[in-house]
Amino acid sequence: MAKDTEVPLLTPIGNCNEYDELHSPILKPSNWSFTNSSFKADENDTQQIRGVKDLIREFSVESKKLWYLAAPAIFTSVCQYSIGAVTQVFAGHVGTIQLAAVSIENSVIAGFAFGIMLGMGSALETLCGQAFGAKQLEMLGTYMQRSWVILTTTALVLIFPYIFATPLLKFIGQTPDISKWAGMFAVWMIPQLFAYALNFPIQKFLQAQSKIMVMAAIAAVGLIGHTLFSWLLMLKLGWGLVGGAVVLNGSWWFIAVAQLVYIFSGTCGQAWSGFSLKAFQNLWDFVKLSFASAVMLCLEMWYFMALILVAGYLKNAEVAVDAISIW
Repeated sequence: MAKDTEVPLLTPIGNCNEYDELHSPILKPSNWSFTNSSFKADENDTQQIRGVKDLIREFSVESKKLWYLAAPAIFTSVCQYSIGAVTQVFAGHVGTIQLAAVSIENSVIAGFAFGIMLGMGSALETLCGQAFGAKQLEMLGTYMQRSWVILTTTALVLIFPYIFATPLLKFIGQTPDISKWAGMFAVWMIPQLFAYALNFPIQKFLQAQSKIMVMAAIAAVGLIGHTLFSWLLMLKLGWGLVGGAVVLNGSWWFIAVAQLVYIFSGTCGQAWSGFSLKAFQNLWDFVKLSFASAVMLCLEMWYFMALILVAGYLKNAEVAVDAISIW
């Protein structure tokens, strides 16, 4: 009896219907075939490369696609970085101590906050990219609002290093004059912190939809206006560092508000459907992801902050800090 029920290892195909049924895939398409795949290439796929000419052609095509997105993004980053650099340039025309103070504030106080805020906002790169790829466009706006809640709360905490910048800088060994001027400038720059809280999530929201040209245009206008008003207020009207703080805050808020106007105008379609209470849900999981992103980015950025601090310990601290900041 045992021999009658055994199935040989090599069973003829025609005599093994029951065996085939037991061992067939659970999900088998109607046009099942071991030779034909269900994958269908589309027109955007890279063509098969058969030689050097094909390689050059595909390299050119992919490079154009890459630079179409990368070039405006690079331009945007350069413009936004140049906003702070322009303020330092005009501060150098005001005085040596003023340049050192702006350099310390930009690189140490604001640099510390910038690293944390940008890092926490970078969590949206993953989330918005996934939502856009999955065609869940309404989640883009929810994620952005959730990031606003978290970054605004973080900004409220980061106010304290700005308020107590003078004693903190003295505590870590900076000269009294630099600490005093940098501390005053830091207090005046508190509004910039909340512009960061809005701007960084907005950037990731727009980048996920490849709306890079808008960001580049706004950043360019912001940089041009910042340069003109910095010259007017800091030098022409003689406001000094007060004028620098007013213009620097105004430039960052201009960028944030201009991007918001673009989003609210309806150009993002389903990605922005208005404010939602969903922004206050799952905040803890979002915080954990944001914190992990912030740690990675801050470790890359804070080395320059440490370099500026070390320059402040040198014999002629003002000149040393000025030289490092210009470099």
